[in-house]
Order: sequence, then structure tokens, then C-alpha cells
Amino acid sequence: MRSIRISMPAAAVFAAAALLLTFGGPTTGSSASGTAAPAAAEEQFSATAPGTAYISTHLYFGTGRHDGKPPITEDEFNKFVAEVITPRFPSGLTLQEARGQWRDKEGDINREKSYELTLLYPVKEARARNLDIEYIRRLYCKTWELESVGRADTKAQVDF
Repeated sequence: MRSIRISMPAAAVFAAAALLLTFGGPTTGSSASGTAAPAAAEEQFSATAPGTAYISTHLYFGTGRHDGKPPITEDEFNKFVAEVITPRFPSGLTLQEARGQWRDKEGDINREKSYELTLLYPVKEARARNLDIEYIRRLYCKTWELESVGRADTKAQVDF
């Protein structure tokens, strides 16, 4: 098992996230005692917001490589999108160029051109979409010998 080094600011973020997962985050509803009522707020949101319950998945693709290898080019990345991602999400996706940084397994801070991919899909498709998303992440890392592709999932109410 390899150890993971976390800087103090990152540790604070992880601690805050753990607390939110344990105790819940802020909501728009409240009970008579003034404490948040998450279930009521979620029901109210679902009942009043237009659209359908979706998952919004954000993937973060870095382009920097290790051992002096050249960065992944825009053409290489676009080919990966066309050949690997689009066939799995033909209904649509959003892709944004970004500048990212992260700490690698050696403890070095890496700054690189990156891409943020946003995928929206109905909650009822989450299990099948998860298989596609994990395949994309693994293949990207394997193709360019990278450590990871970041992933963040959130609930969304979507209408087109």
C-alpha cells in the first residue's frame, strides 16, 4: 500500500468534506428550531425546479507527462475525445480548456494545460454511465502513462 502525502490546506479541505458528508451541508429549508431540513429542501427543489434528476460528472484531464516526455497535444486529446469519449456519450458533452495543478506521487507540484469535461446523464443511467466513465479514465491514464484523471459527481436538475 502506498502512502499519500496531503498538505495542510488539502487536509483541511478533506476534513471539511468529511464533516459535510457526515452531517450534511447547507440547505434552503429549515425546521421550526432553525436547523436545516435537508430532505424537505431536496423535495421542494425537485418539485419546483424544471427538468429531470441528472448526474453531472466532471472529469479533469491533465496533459503533462512524466520522465521528460512531451505533453499531450491538442490534436492527440481531440482524437481521444472523438474516438473514445464521444461514442460513449453521443448525446452531448461540454469540454473546456483549463490550467491545472496537482501534487504527484513524488510530492512535486505540476502545472499544466488541462481539460474539464462535463457529462450530464439521467440518474436512472448512473450505473451504466459509471462503467463508461471509469473506462475513459483508465484508458487515458494507460495511453499516456499518467497517474489519474480527476472526477467529481454532483446531483443536478436538468432541462433542455
